Amino acid sequence: DEYEWKGPFYFIQGADPQFGLIKAWAVGDTNNGDDEWKEEIKLTEQAVQAVNKLNPKPKFFVLCGDLIHGMPGSQWRKDQERDLKNVLKNTDQNIPLVFVSGNHDIGNAPTRETIDNYCKSWGDDYFSFWVGGVFFLVLNSQLYFDSSKCPELKQAQDVWLNEQLAVAEKHKCKHIIVFQHIPLFLREPDEDHDYFNLEKSVRQEIMEKFHKAGIKAVFSGHYHRNAGGSYRGLEMVVTSAIGCQLGEDTHGLRVVVVTDEKIVHRYYSLDELSSQGMEKELLDMLAKQI
Repeated sequence: DEYEWKGPFYFIQGADPQFGLIKAWAVGDTNNGDDEWKEEIKLTEQAVQAVNKLNPKPKFFVLCGDLIHGMPGSQWRKDQERDLKNVLKNTDQNIPLVFVSGNHDIGNAPTRETIDNYCKSWGDDYFSFWVGGVFFLVLNSQLYFDSSKCPELKQAQDVWLNEQLAVAEKHKCKHIIVFQHIPLFLREPDEDHDYFNLEKSVRQEIMEKFHKAGIKAVFSGHYHRNAGGSYRGLEMVVTSAIGCQLGEDTHGLRVVVVTDEKIVHRYYSLDELSSQGMEKELLDMLAKQI
């Protein structure tokens, strides 16, 4: 049923609720300072309430990684996970939640064990799904960032991705959209590599593969600021955090409208989305059914 295009729809993208980072960042101890996350609970509750109030309802709500701050094996991790799940349980039952693994969820250099533990808690670390004729791919970007401790898992994701892109081509989907935690790049496809993007040769290979497959957009988080750019028709969208802000943006969510021709998105602060909902321009796009 979901292979068929039925007209415009929208989804909500959030990133980096990262329970524990606000305190850790404030005290300047990102390794052990994450023993408190009341602020993140409040912000994520506000995000859930804002999403629940939207009318019409989004097709799904995706969280692009760094669900919590505590790295695998760290002291507060289980408590952070428990509290985040308790907040997310209040999401409207008719709005599916989609989870993307981030570096704090599986470690900067993940292992089979850290990935298995993530999967037990949150679901698969990579998978695909269809919504109304649009094909969505969720990727584990840590395998592109540093797969030195689990090279066979990176290889498995690569094989799987090629298979999925072949499926997409066969089904003649309307659009292909990718979710991953770490951006390919922040502003320019050939920018220097740092903590917040993928290494240049890895990035180039992925961008070329995505371009050839006709992928329209990649949505990510990780940067805790809004950013983005494009590569040969592929848009890279970097969304700021629900939780701790590292730049000038406000805590927020991105509304993404998928139409026949294009993908249109706008970042809203949590206050804005809670009090006003989506703006008329986006609602009008959704009203243009086939």
